[in-house]
Amino acid sequence: MQQAHRPGNLKQSNKAHKSRHRSKRGIAAAVKGKVNIKEFIRRTRRELKKNERRHQSLQIRQNKREEVLAKKRALGGARNPPFLVCVVPLNSQLDVQSAITILKTCSEGATVTESQNGIVHIALPNFKQRFSFVCPKVDDEFSLLDTLKVADTVLYVTSALDEPIDDWGEKVLGLSMAQGIPTPVIVTMDIEGVHPKKRTSEKQNIQKLISKWLPDEKVMQLDKTSDGLNLLRRIGNQKRNVIHHREKRPYMLSEAIEYVPDPQGEHGVLKVSGFLRGMPLNVNGLIHISGLGDFQMKQIDAHDDPHPLNLGNVNTQTHSMDSEVTKITVLQVADPKKQESLVSENVPDPMDAEQTWPTEDDIELANQDNEKRKVKKVPKGWSEYQAAWIVESDAEADEDENASESENEDDEQFMSCEEENSDGEQEENDNDFESVAESEAGPTDEKYDQTVNAVEEHEMLEKIKAAREDQMFPDEVDTPLDMPARERFVRYRGLESFRTSAWDPKENLPADYARIFQFENYDRTRRRIFKENEESLINMYGFYITIHVPNVHQDQWKAYENGIGRDTPVAVFGLLPHEHKMCVMNVVLKRTGASDEPIRSKERLIFQVGYRRFIVNPIFSQHTNGTKHKYERFFQPASVCVASFYAPIQFSPSSVLCFKEKKNSKLQLVASGVLLSCNPDRMIIKRIVLSGHPYKVHKKSAVIRFMFFNREDVLYFKPCKLRTKYGRTGHIKEPLGTHGHMKCVFDGQLKSQDTVLLNLYKRMFPKWTYEDCIVTTTDWKKEESMTE
Repeated sequence: MQQAHRPGNLKQSNKAHKSRHRSKRGIAAAVKGKVNIKEFIRRTRRELKKNERRHQSLQIRQNKREEVLAKKRALGGARNPPFLVCVVPLNSQLDVQSAITILKTCSEGATVTESQNGIVHIALPNFKQRFSFVCPKVDDEFSLLDTLKVADTVLYVTSALDEPIDDWGEKVLGLSMAQGIPTPVIVTMDIEGVHPKKRTSEKQNIQKLISKWLPDEKVMQLDKTSDGLNLLRRIGNQKRNVIHHREKRPYMLSEAIEYVPDPQGEHGVLKVSGFLRGMPLNVNGLIHISGLGDFQMKQIDAHDDPHPLNLGNVNTQTHSMDSEVTKITVLQVADPKKQESLVSENVPDPMDAEQTWPTEDDIELANQDNEKRKVKKVPKGWSEYQAAWIVESDAEADEDENASESENEDDEQFMSCEEENSDGEQEENDNDFESVAESEAGPTDEKYDQTVNAVEEHEMLEKIKAAREDQMFPDEVDTPLDMPARERFVRYRGLESFRTSAWDPKENLPADYARIFQFENYDRTRRRIFKENEESLINMYGFYITIHVPNVHQDQWKAYENGIGRDTPVAVFGLLPHEHKMCVMNVVLKRTGASDEPIRSKERLIFQVGYRRFIVNPIFSQHTNGTKHKYERFFQPASVCVASFYAPIQFSPSSVLCFKEKKNSKLQLVASGVLLSCNPDRMIIKRIVLSGHPYKVHKKSAVIRFMFFNREDVLYFKPCKLRTKYGRTGHIKEPLGTHGHMKCVFDGQLKSQDTVLLNLYKRMFPKWTYEDCIVTTTDWKKEESMTE
């Protein structure tokens, strides 16, 4: 049969005839059983009519309004906890007790009570609301932050007669805004003491200063009783700021603390009383007491409200909390089988072969043992062959003898120096005293030099130089001359692409990774725990409860009383499941404008993440997308980065504050941010750059020198990819000679002033330097020894 003709691509095809009225058969032939997707969706989804849409929006708006009103009614009422107000002066010299006095006497029917730790409670029957006022210590940042964690409203107090905002006031505003400021209210006092013609301008000046920090807040006046009533009315009716890291957990501020020691042991039971806020509290869980640490609970009791709201007309009275509460109800008792464990670290099995790579500590110990074994005593003039027959002596005994001899020699020298210089010191001390006052004479050069630490100045200069060099020439290092580069950079590897090249996150993990806990999916676990906490059956919101905390060491409690004081209010937070276990925490930080000093990675810093405060040495990395993140040697000013360190697990959202301790033992806020995740699989990759320079340039090849200094290194790093500062890419072709010269091929001709770069990468891990900021028994023993 003859082959049928097949038209090619160049065959002419005319347009089909367009008919306005196609038949049903023609339409079915064109569609061939296809179904329109839009028509299919319209069948299942019914479109609402205009009246139905209006009714739906009305229901949504009404539900939101009821939710807001429910949140407002949840505070200050007779069956709800009172409004917790933190009173903070913006001038360290201002006494806020005068403001508290005005609020106490602003209403004739107010009932005023006071707790053991100084919390003032004011109940107003005409408002049907209750208020609690807490005054943290001035110049104590941690006490202020702990109070602001649980406060509903922060009351900033200024004065028209003094400086409205001093250094302490600026620090207070910066700390509160970085942590998450509660609902703010600003009042100014002593306006009546200003001349009537200058009152308006003085109030406007204070308003301008406050607007730099809180632009939407209006400054109120507090000089008369009517001003006090207006202030209380505003506190009770204003919209609340939501602080997310505390809304998901139960929390309370202690009204009274009692410690009952165990006569037969060293521990005791701590009883903390206060109004419970936030989510329900489970007795089988754990709690965190600021300044003391994490504890289990033994029992939770409910008491009658010690500060009731009397709706009748009652004269102003002042009561105390010394009288015992008559009615006590046991709400929950801990079950030992269901209690959350205080174990925070995983105990690895050394025989399980989890980590076969020896650590640096193991290598150092092995080298020290080898050095100790090689100690020998041989006569003078003996050769190495003769010395090999001598039995090795005990290195530890020799070290002890040498140490004792050196101590005796130092003591004798010290005693002789004391005897020689005793007479001279008496004459110098007599000549040092002068009758001229320091303010009249002024500081001399010698006295000024005594206040300056030369070593500290030199260290700061070196750090600034290193940070500036890292900023100008990022990650560039010099190839060593005294050892081969293949040995110096043996832990590093080359990557074809930093973004797309594969890197196993479980490869060559350190031994500390066997001690931590890890989630299979952090976000999914967080959502599940929050949902389970909201669906709890027992809701004790607003109850006045007492928490029995067992196993509190007596020495730790004494040290806590001496350091903080029993009268200081203490914040208590209930921990969610798994929030006591250790993991690798990643937080996003942004530098504040308070300090331009560069912060080096692995530097000692104080962190406050949510309700917890601790000391760690973090490592920094870039805040980027992807699976690998570049390691940062310095946390530069005006930059954003991610800090990683070992810490107990905490579920986001949580605010983060980063402090640095100065030489004068004062704290400085250097960065603030939020909690990113608790994920140990975040890969932090350190990059080093080896640089070389063109020696001879050809069309697409060039001879490069000064990158390596021997032939073996060139052959070792031959598979790695090269790039230049002018954008060329290439590879090593072959070594030339024995001094490290190499022939390289590029995708274009090099310029004589170009620089050839070789990137090498290594994964970085944080060090286990976690230290909780709590009073421990060891600190108590140190204080006792110092006093003795």
